[in-house]
Amino acid sequence: MRKLFLALVFIMSGILLAEAQDWANLERFREDNAKLGSAKTCDDRVVFMGNSITQGWKEKVPEFFEGRPYINRGISGQTTPQMLLRFRQDVLKLWPKVVVILAGTNDIAGNTGPSTLEMIEDNIHSMTELAQAHGIQVVLCSVLPAYDYPWRPGLEPAPKIVELNKRIKQYAGTRGAVYCDFFSAMADERDGLPEELSEDGVHPNKEGYAIMGPLVENAIARALLMWKEFK
Repeated sequence: MRKLFLALVFIMSGILLAEAQDWANLERFREDNAKLGSAKTCDDRVVFMGNSITQGWKEKVPEFFEGRPYINRGISGQTTPQMLLRFRQDVLKLWPKVVVILAGTNDIAGNTGPSTLEMIEDNIHSMTELAQAHGIQVVLCSVLPAYDYPWRPGLEPAPKIVELNKRIKQYAGTRGAVYCDFFSAMADERDGLPEELSEDGVHPNKEGYAIMGPLVENAIARALLMWKEFK
């Protein structure tokens, strides 16, 4: 009986260790990525890399992704270091022409521990540079407005988001990336996300995504034009 118990403990320990090691959740899209065919030169494939806001886009407005060469690789709760770890698997190896990066709010919320704006910048810079080194054009999105985080109240994220967006915009200009400004079109007088665009002040509802859709499509069109100019 003792041997059986120890064997079970060993097996469970192995399972927990394997789960702990997949901190970036590489398993999430591994099978889906394998099913994707190689990108053809005539396909304007676009990968959306992000967190729950990107994941929720496909869940709440699936028609936005249907019939388009758009691949959603958003994972709820993720921070930029996690995205950076899975960037090669979930973006580079899919060979898109454009990657849309929407990231940073969960870092400010401290989802995977304390994070400075400089740390967030470093990870966004690394993803951008990796993409460009592989001939992929980059759309860098502003972080969406948030006055407070329901799951971690009191952090006062609004001014941090404003400052981070300034830095992202400036970096996009120096790197030849396209900046997609969701913030200016969605922020209220508190630099938060208004009730009509979100139920929790962080995640967009359908009305919120209806604002984001044309903005990102315009940014993608600009990035695709840049891709053709560089080829």
